[in-house]
Amino acid sequence: MDISFSPHFTKYEKLLAKADDAFEQVKNEFPDCVKCKIQCYDCCNALFDLALIEALYINYHFNRNFNGEEKDRVINQADIADRKVYKLKKKAYNDLKSGKDQNEIMIQTASERIRCPLLTDKNECALYEFRPITCRVYGIPTVIDGNGHTCGLSGFIEGEKYPSVNFDIIQKKLYDISCELVKNINSKYSKLGEILVPLSTAILTVYDDEYLGIKIPEKKSLKKTGEDNA
Repeated sequence: MDISFSPHFTKYEKLLAKADDAFEQVKNEFPDCVKCKIQCYDCCNALFDLALIEALYINYHFNRNFNGEEKDRVINQADIADRKVYKLKKKAYNDLKSGKDQNEIMIQTASERIRCPLLTDKNECALYEFRPITCRVYGIPTVIDGNGHTCGLSGFIEGEKYPSVNFDIIQKKLYDISCELVKNINSKYSKLGEILVPLSTAILTVYDDEYLGIKIPEKKSLKKTGEDNA
């Protein structure tokens, strides 16, 4: 079944545009604090997950823009990264079960470094135009669950007040777009829109009808009447 995600991608791209605008506003207001520059790839080693709409968007543009040896290289790097992420999440889960403090687990997990499979040998993003929202706002202050965060390489001072991107609001909008998509494709997996995956998984996944749980309407059988049988 051919599915068009275009209407949902359009909504997502509007969110991307707002994130870009927010970054530029903060950069213009605090040029000495925002240290982002070409071949600065600190954020390309950060561990974070994508909402369904983001995963589909990355997957679509990856398959559209890559082929041959270059595509194989990225897939291989994605497989390596995916295995590392799995081990980290499994350790975090086991630590939580053993009674370890959840905040301590989150801090430890966030400090882990996993190279993004889209990062080239020149330390440039191979899919920069279509990069996720997290990548777009990494260099400026953000608020997650009420806590402030910023890039460790930036010039922003801890404890000072700065304009910040509320990532909780962004996550809610990503969730809404993802759930709307799941509803519109008539998926049998009602919770599919709630799934979060790392970028490596988004690259490796085949988002076909089976994965998306698309229900194909059954063809109605026509009853033969006595006249039809004549």
